[in-house]
Amino acid sequence: MTTPTSTLDSDLVKQVNRRFVTGVTVVTTMDGDVPRGLAVNAFASVSLEPPTVMVCVQRTSGTHDCLFRSGHLAVNILSTEQADVVTRFAGKSLDKFAGLDWAPGPFGSPLLARSSAQVEVEIRERLQASTHTVFICRVVDARVSDAPPMIYSAGRFFDGGQLTELA
Repeated sequence: MTTPTSTLDSDLVKQVNRRFVTGVTVVTTMDGDVPRGLAVNAFASVSLEPPTVMVCVQRTSGTHDCLFRSGHLAVNILSTEQADVVTRFAGKSLDKFAGLDWAPGPFGSPLLARSSAQVEVEIRERLQASTHTVFICRVVDARVSDAPPMIYSAGRFFDGGQLTELA
């Protein structure tokens, strides 16, 4: 059977992706003694038994290679109090942790203060998917705060605590 080829317009694909509401995360790890991290919106739960999540990271990211070498990483689900943090980690600064309040998790991954929730994970699989690596990870530690999560849609950030339930 022949697979049809597609010549989708990349702008159209971006418009479709922007319609999907997502959480805002910062994925962190240690690169030797240096904390490293980047903003990621491609994060999802895979399984509850065992607790497994996935994170997708573009291979050209400056943080990709240290994540690829690492055995553990943390996913910090940002709160509405962290607009400054998402801007910092979406950029290309060399020291994104300068002046930032964080602490190592039980397995050493940086956990960002003020986050809505955090998981520290053990990387189990690294799958190559075109321009990205999909990290399949087993959750080894989890934390939740009362701070409402930040959400992202159509290029803007919103307060996840102010959602209106549909009838």
